[in-house]
Amino acid sequence: MSMSMSGTSTFDVPAATFAYLERSASSLREAITSNDVGMRYAHAHVAALRATAALLAARARPIPAARRGRAVQRNAWVLLAEVAPELAEWATFFSAGAAKRAAAEAGSRRAVTEREADDLVRDADRFLGLVEESLGLTRHEAIPTRLGRVG
Repeated sequence: MSMSMSGTSTFDVPAATFAYLERSASSLREAITSNDVGMRYAHAHVAALRATAALLAARARPIPAARRGRAVQRNAWVLLAEVAPELAEWATFFSAGAAKRAAAEAGSRRAVTEREADDLVRDADRFLGLVEESLGLTRHEAIPTRLGRVG
């Protein structure tokens, strides 16, 4: 049984975590193969969000019933920084890109540049690997440094 740095064994990782990791990898593949710059950015951002969901599924603890009424709604990036302080800079980084993702998904052609989209694909790929490692899992094979798209 392998142990992660956080002391969680791979046997303790919930099934939902694996599902989110697979969905993250799928979004990353969509980003890599997309010819549309905005959608490449959006898919990469969603890949990071799904990797975050995987980590939250594994590490987050339910709010006790006595505190639920007072619970403040927080987005995934805020929760990530709380649950995995070692990834707080990543949470800040991806949170800052949420407006660009929304604009790209809405069809804005000026929302992101090709360079920004390619950089985010690489960053999302690195982030997914860090999440996998933090869960005590084997890191996926990283994407090539130079992205090659279809078409």
